[in-house]
Amino acid sequence: MAPPVSTANRTHAICRYCAVSCGVFMEIEDGQVKSLIGDKDNPAYHGYTCKKGRDLPAHLYHPERLLQPQRALGDGAFEPVSNAEAIPEIARKLQAIIDEHGPESVALYSGTYALGPPVSMLTDSFMHAIGSRMSFGCGTIDQPGKIIAPALHGRWRGGEIAFGEADAWLFLGTNPMVSKLGGLPTINPGWHLTRAMKRGIQLIVIDPRRTETAKKAKIHLQPRPGEDASILAGMIRIVLAERLHDQAFVDEYARNLDALREAVEPYTPEVVAERADIAPKDLLEATRLFASATKGGANAGTGPNMAPRGMLTEYLLSCLVTLCGFRPRAGDRVPNPGVLVPRGPRRAQAIPPRPAWGYPPLLRFHDMTNTACGLPTAILPHEMLKEGKGQVRALICMGGNPMAAWPDQITTRKALESLDLLVVLDPKITQTGKLADFILPPKLVPEIPAFSYDIEELEGMGPGWGYPLPYAAYKEALIDPPEGSDLIEDWEFFYGVAQELGLQLTACTGRMRIEGDPPMRFFPLDMEKRPTTDELFEMLTTDARISLSEVKKYEAGHVFEVEDEVVLPREPDDEGFLELGDAVMIDQLAHAASDAVEGDSAFPFRLVNRRQADTLNSQGRDQAKLCRERPHNPLHIHPDDMAALAVEPGTLVTITSRRATIYAFAVPEEELRRGVVSMSHAYGIDVGELDPESKEGAPQPYSMGGHTGALASADLDYIEPFTGIPRMSAIPVHIGVASEMDPAPAPRA
Repeated sequence: MAPPVSTANRTHAICRYCAVSCGVFMEIEDGQVKSLIGDKDNPAYHGYTCKKGRDLPAHLYHPERLLQPQRALGDGAFEPVSNAEAIPEIARKLQAIIDEHGPESVALYSGTYALGPPVSMLTDSFMHAIGSRMSFGCGTIDQPGKIIAPALHGRWRGGEIAFGEADAWLFLGTNPMVSKLGGLPTINPGWHLTRAMKRGIQLIVIDPRRTETAKKAKIHLQPRPGEDASILAGMIRIVLAERLHDQAFVDEYARNLDALREAVEPYTPEVVAERADIAPKDLLEATRLFASATKGGANAGTGPNMAPRGMLTEYLLSCLVTLCGFRPRAGDRVPNPGVLVPRGPRRAQAIPPRPAWGYPPLLRFHDMTNTACGLPTAILPHEMLKEGKGQVRALICMGGNPMAAWPDQITTRKALESLDLLVVLDPKITQTGKLADFILPPKLVPEIPAFSYDIEELEGMGPGWGYPLPYAAYKEALIDPPEGSDLIEDWEFFYGVAQELGLQLTACTGRMRIEGDPPMRFFPLDMEKRPTTDELFEMLTTDARISLSEVKKYEAGHVFEVEDEVVLPREPDDEGFLELGDAVMIDQLAHAASDAVEGDSAFPFRLVNRRQADTLNSQGRDQAKLCRERPHNPLHIHPDDMAALAVEPGTLVTITSRRATIYAFAVPEEELRRGVVSMSHAYGIDVGELDPESKEGAPQPYSMGGHTGALASADLDYIEPFTGIPRMSAIPVHIGVASEMDPAPAPRA
């Protein structure tokens, strides 16, 4: 436990170890954060903190935190340089690459830490200024269906049913009790779930693991992984056959019901039972419970999105919610009309579908295009390796760790090594950083101001995202960076390089707004006088209901008294609709039974990914308190499967896919269904560093375990249309005892 926080040095603060932005107290002594605890009086977070946040001092003052920019020496070593040296040198190298190969030879990857302002206001502007459209993000390797499905189906301008008002909720391959994302409000999900359970909400969880969320469910189905679309098609068929749908809502707001009805007809409970290995009666019970609710909602997570047909899964989930009429209606209360994020009036009408792909640029690998969710990141390594016009020669990696997060770690490594220039913005030398030409460490919260804008903005991602009440918070920088350091804010890197190149940057606001919201705004920046972070925040909140200056008056965050707002009726001339029969999705559903990759049946296990409560993707793996219970990335496996394999707990095992072999220690878990194994994503070392000769006594690197991304391949396995994701979950694998498998099988090219 963290030591008690003395009230003498205690100050209100915002934790930004992750993006959830919990309202907390920090004890600051001699200019350093000593501890962090929750603020029980915070009206949004109610005292919540997580183990990651409470270990913030270890993150801030970790001995491996970089305090100066690093320049590669060419032999795996780095030398410290100043920002005054590094930024002009990077600018010169970028200009030389652009001059020789064209602007689109420069790409940007924005990871999780690049999603929040103010850096998110400048990244696209920077790429536009140099003339490159090659901006990639983590969304297309995480949950791209969350953005693509609403493009195909249409969106509801009235918002989403709030979890706190629902009678039933469906969680599909997601565990918000741990991930803190989706369905349950992002802020303190356990607090909200406890109150909902007391109120009588009925949960249906579909997951091959009996997760922390599944343990709270009225009904939990444990299907064979990768059959989420089949299950949803079966549920839709039951809803239509038993007339459980809201016919009046569908008649007024949706179209092409007959096309959907015909498409799901083959998915009888018996067919779904055969494919997903769940009892027909359980499927019927789950469907009837969900569809009989007065108000409800549904969420899918990274499991279905990283598995085959993830985009189809999200689309069918949208169709199911629409069929049940689980959309706010005229007169319903709007939980959060908007505080810092400008919102227009909510209306009981549909925003019609729009193109989900086909946007420029056209990529050279598999003829992929830009999508509603962005360019397909899984394809980027191939764009680096494929020679000729259009080859990516430089990459700026902002707030991410491709070697840990991208699929096909082997190809990713080759691609990153092939670059003429790799610039990484990260506070430590990560797996990706080891391959970089420059690493620029940024300042961290609370060394910089923080506010709640980006969490509020996430409302548009789906139910449970954003704030369920009109809350906002701001906190100024509370401490100085470590003495002797040379750190900048991440957005200042893009501003500084643009200055060196003589480019004009324009701050962009409102990227996640929908029809009826105030329009996007563009603010040309003064390229002579650098703005402050607060000035950028002011630009971002120009049209806010509550001004940033007003929010700043409340040290602990505040729930603002805004005028009560309800969903307005449909506009008289509105012709928007929700699409139930998108032709591409219907075609995918028709072929879902026949698109299995030849040879899948030869792999007896399916590996699914999982999240950890104590770490954030690849971050936190080197913090002793966070990894005390799990210093490695184990393979979770059902005890009966372990017995069948003659594997004892703690045995070093191999996990082999079509692409590669990784290693992990076996850990029994009765919560898994048989035939399913589970490991954490973005955790583990480079497959190239797995030395079979070093396994005696299980020292490093085996003690870290393998990286599941190394098992995925866009060349050898299923690849998702339009997003280009290979199977990153529900991966077919063999499990073996390491001593029986040495030497390790060579990765397939």
